[in-house]
Parts: sequence; structure tokens; C-alpha cells
Amino acid sequence: MKWQHALKDYQLYLKIERGLSKNSIDNYALDVKKLIHYLEANNISITPITISSDIIQQFIYEVAKVVNERTQSRIISGLRSFFNFLIFEDYRASNPLDLIESPKIGRKLPDTLSEFEIDNLINAIDLSKAYNGVKLGERNRAMLETLYGCGLRVSELITLKISDLFFDEGFIKVTGKGDKQRFVPIVETTQKYINLYKDGVRPHIDVKIGYEDTLFLNHLGKQLNRVMIFTIIKQLAEKIGLKKSISPHTFRHSFATHLLQNNADLRSIQMMLGHESITTTEIYVHMDKSHLSKIIERYHPRK
Repeated sequence: MKWQHALKDYQLYLKIERGLSKNSIDNYALDVKKLIHYLEANNISITPITISSDIIQQFIYEVAKVVNERTQSRIISGLRSFFNFLIFEDYRASNPLDLIESPKIGRKLPDTLSEFEIDNLINAIDLSKAYNGVKLGERNRAMLETLYGCGLRVSELITLKISDLFFDEGFIKVTGKGDKQRFVPIVETTQKYINLYKDGVRPHIDVKIGYEDTLFLNHLGKQLNRVMIFTIIKQLAEKIGLKKSISPHTFRHSFATHLLQNNADLRSIQMMLGHESITTTEIYVHMDKSHLSKIIERYHPRK
């Protein structure tokens, strides 16, 4: 079996059997491609069926020279998944990564934004600026309000449909990882900004065929991409002099953190974020010591 053939079958398995998104599949494939590149660069002629733990250990050793422990751990996890697939398909009897340990890493918590910082970012949007006659500032405000107000992933934001809006009921329908759908509450403030864009700005965009139901569009009338959302947020952060390293996901993490700080229960936050496991929610939603102190003071019987 050749590497490229094995990789193609693996990607198909991730898509059909595991229902992963394109981004997740690309990330898994990238780990395997790094191993393939290493083998080619060192003229090591070996197949996915016959590769040994020793060769992979040497590859990991080389990787460790140029990447941090977190990235190294992710690559090991990705390769372990690939070889588990080969075992599942009866190509191999054992996983060459079984005896290779991942580096010990602490739990990395991303930066969060305070409510004041979120307000500053959104207020920094130039609502008067137009592109080809379209006021994209109104669109950008609606997008950031939705990212924060509903705790969406960036992929969920850019694929949101007009038909997914159930404002009378106070919900939006979100399509998350693996095409799993959930209903997320949406507050009136966020509804207002979406309607201002949807009813006042979007009608002036020349919508291209296939994007008639897509809510947030670029100036060409097509779906926005992830990079554009990153760019918008980065430019706003620079504009207000925000020194934190932020991304669209920072809004999602801030959404969950602020709910927790205001005494929302973890199970409800899990449902709104679309996490299958409560453990995942606990990783995203870190509780700072001041919040824990307030919980003790309020609920402990011997306060």
C-alpha cells in the first residue's frame, strides 16, 4: 500500500464514518503528510504497513526540534489516529505509536475579552464605510454581535442561513461539527443588529446563485471565508490598541466565560456551545479564583 493511497482512504473514512468537517480532515491529513515528507526527504523507502516505531520515533525527535510541545502532541495524536484506521481496516496488526508517549502539556486557556473590551471592539467598527455602495460596517457589527451573543464557531457563523433565524421563538439553528444541528438562544440586541444588516444592507448586495439563503455575504455576493473574519477582528484590535492575541474563537470563549461568571450552569453552556462532552466545556470555560470565591460565599452552608 502506498502512502498517498492510504491517506486518501483515511480522509474518506474521516468524512463518511466519523462525519468530520473539511477543516478537521485537513488537519488530520497534515500530520500524515509531515511524516510522508520526512520519509521522502531522508530517502526512507517504507510503506504504511511496514513502518516501525523506531522510524516514527526518529521522526518525532526531528519534529521536536522545530515545534513546541503542544504541536508535537497533536502530531502524535494525529498519527496514532491514522494507524488505528489501518488496524481497523486490517492492514496492520498493531499501532507503531503505542509505545510513543506524548509530551506532558498543561491545559492552555486562550485569552478572553472583558465586556468592556468587546464593546470597544464593536464600537470601533466604522458603520459609514461602504464598499461598492454596500455598508459592510453594519454587516461586521452584526457578525461580531452574533459571534459573541451566541457563542458560535467561525465556521458556524459564515454558514448561517436566513432560514436558520427563528427570531419569533428567540432561537437560531446552528450547524456545527459533523453537520450536527442545535438551537441556540439569541437575545433581542443581537436580533436587532442582524435585522439592520439583513433588511437594510443585504438587499443592496448582488447575491450570486447558490448564496441566496446565506446570511452574511462579502461584497461580491458570496459566502465569507474564515480568513476574512480573522482579518476584520485583527484590524479592529489594532485600531483600539488591544494587546491581547485574539481570534473569532476568543468571542466564543468569552461568551461561555461571561455566562459562567454570571452563574449560568455548565450543562446549559455545554448545550449552547454544542459540545458532546461536558469535559470539553470545562476546558473552554475556566473558572477564575474570584468566581470560585463568590460561589463559596453564596452557597456554602457555613459561609
